[in-house]
Amino acid sequence: MRYRATFIAGLAVGFIAGARAGRERYEQIVKASRKVAESPAVQKATRAAGAKATELSKVARDKATERMPKTTETAKSSATKVRGQFDRLPGRHAADTGTDSEPAGVNGTRPAD
Repeated sequence: MRYRATFIAGLAVGFIAGARAGRERYEQIVKASRKVAESPAVQKATRAAGAKATELSKVARDKATERMPKTTETAKSSATKVRGQFDRLPGRHAADTGTDSEPAGVNGTRPAD
């Protein structure tokens, strides 16, 4: 709750300060931010960060590809366990292929005789 109140107070102060500064100050801030963005040093840093992000995403993709067979096997074995548990529920007849069994009801219970 304290963080929410701090955030709201900061938002209010920023709104009031921005409203008092007016459009002229806003235009100054936009002009300064464009000048910084067009700076060769900032552009070089942006390209370096982009290259690093691309490299890290390739490494993550390779690791995920390596671990995928293990993940697939884990999912298959878990699914088999769950399927076995469902077969033991009342009203389920996966193992019973006889014709004398009654169909299960809507919620897995047998219909009343």
